[in-house]
Amino acid sequence: MGLFQKLRDGLAKTHNKLFADIRRIVTGAPKLDEDAVEELEAALVASDIGIEMAMKIVADIRKAMTENRELRDTDIFEIARQEIVKSLTNSAAAPALQQAAAPPTVVFLVGVNGTGKTTSTAKLAHLLKSQGKQVILGACDTFRAAATDQLKIWAERVGVDIVAGRHGADPAAVAFDALEAAINRNADCLLIDTAGRWHTKKNLMEEMKKMQRVLQKRVPDAPHEILLVLDGSTGQNALTQAREFHAAIGLTGLIITKLDGTPKGGIVVAIARELKIPVKFIGVGEQVDDLQPFDAKTFTEALFADSEPLLKPGGTGLRACG
Repeated sequence: MGLFQKLRDGLAKTHNKLFADIRRIVTGAPKLDEDAVEELEAALVASDIGIEMAMKIVADIRKAMTENRELRDTDIFEIARQEIVKSLTNSAAAPALQQAAAPPTVVFLVGVNGTGKTTSTAKLAHLLKSQGKQVILGACDTFRAAATDQLKIWAERVGVDIVAGRHGADPAAVAFDALEAAINRNADCLLIDTAGRWHTKKNLMEEMKKMQRVLQKRVPDAPHEILLVLDGSTGQNALTQAREFHAAIGLTGLIITKLDGTPKGGIVVAIARELKIPVKFIGVGEQVDDLQPFDAKTFTEALFADSEPLLKPGGTGLRACG
């Protein structure tokens, strides 16, 4: 299966929800009047693309209504498509990982428990390895033995080295050992899986800062990326997490997972537009190769793929009110 097909299939629930709502509103209105437009706005907000984006799309719809009294059904889709791709291109630029001046590039993966952080670490390792890079994993979630065991299984499956400490070990010490191993083995990338944490847990945030200080004794500009892993199925909660983590530790990018099992994939648009944090990767399945680099145009094309006209052939279009 090609990457675009996989992305399109992964976004199917979001696509179906968005288009079902728009079809219901547009086909149910004898003419596109203000009541129908307001209902469209509410449906767009409910799709989790964000209030700002919904308002922008509706503003463009109203503008089109004044310019063209016969606004066809497919124009609604095209207006939304253009605004979303423009917003994502502007807000979620620079998808590639930042590269260290000299290897290894050090990447922290952070987030709350249950977002897919550990599996995303492994999937990112697989992706980088497929690009010819040598990758080492640092198992720095020392509070949960299961997390280390899980990452070890993934490391073996993916075929990369892993550095882990004993249960309850100092995460900063494990991170430093992983960095030394990465340097000694001439690795290109070091991916550090950190313990799940909320921004409100001050001790865990201080632990994260300690890890940074320890690594910077060896590599002054480490880490080169701090990626927050978000569960896309949580919708607006993911936006809240991104906002608060960014304020607490400063993020360089996002990984949004589980987009294949949710109609809330529009949250990608809301996060990128509001926070201006680049979405670097998205997860659209459970397989090891289902983590994809984020591309605004491809994402939008997949989201709007195969949008059938709302009117049957021979339809007369929807006339704007007035």
